[in-house]
Amino acid sequence: MNIQKLNAAAASAKVAGVPRTGSPFLVAIDGRCAAGKTTLAQALRQETGWGVVHMDHFFLRPAQRTEARLAEPGGNVDRERFLEEVLLPLQAGRDAVYRPYDCHSQSFSPPVRIEAGPAVIIEGSYSCHPALWDAYHLRVFLHVSPQKQLARIEARNGSQALSQFRDKWIPLEERYFEAFGIGERCALCFELEGYR
Repeated sequence: MNIQKLNAAAASAKVAGVPRTGSPFLVAIDGRCAAGKTTLAQALRQETGWGVVHMDHFFLRPAQRTEARLAEPGGNVDRERFLEEVLLPLQAGRDAVYRPYDCHSQSFSPPVRIEAGPAVIIEGSYSCHPALWDAYHLRVFLHVSPQKQLARIEARNGSQALSQFRDKWIPLEERYFEAFGIGERCALCFELEGYR
């Protein structure tokens, strides 16, 4: 069994012991960029059929990227839209419908529907922000060493994007993790060693 399936099975077993309340069991997977958050979420989806919401779909639009907003730890994501379009409907036992924001085209994509099934995974940096923390039943943090992180980013995004991650996105994430102690507060914290 590979590491993703092992971790998926462990998280699935943890969910199985939680009584249903009429709304989905909400799992947040936060952590450093290139730590394997999307990989773990995809493994869980394949193993369990749970819905997955990507926090990358909720990054700020250019008009929202004010100096004050970006000065906030974790201010780089549209928490308000995420709460309104995803968390509140799911907590009420209703499907969530949202339009992913595409940072490259700077436009919204067609709507995505996430069923209020037995469980829903929210994956991505900033998913465990204190403004969202209480909505989740399980919080997971993925760690990666700085060396592996940079190698994975370069392999995934190319050498040109690497400098932007190193100079902008990684420092924003690290400030958020440090300000709120995200890794220390999550119930599960590990590194996906088998992920490349």
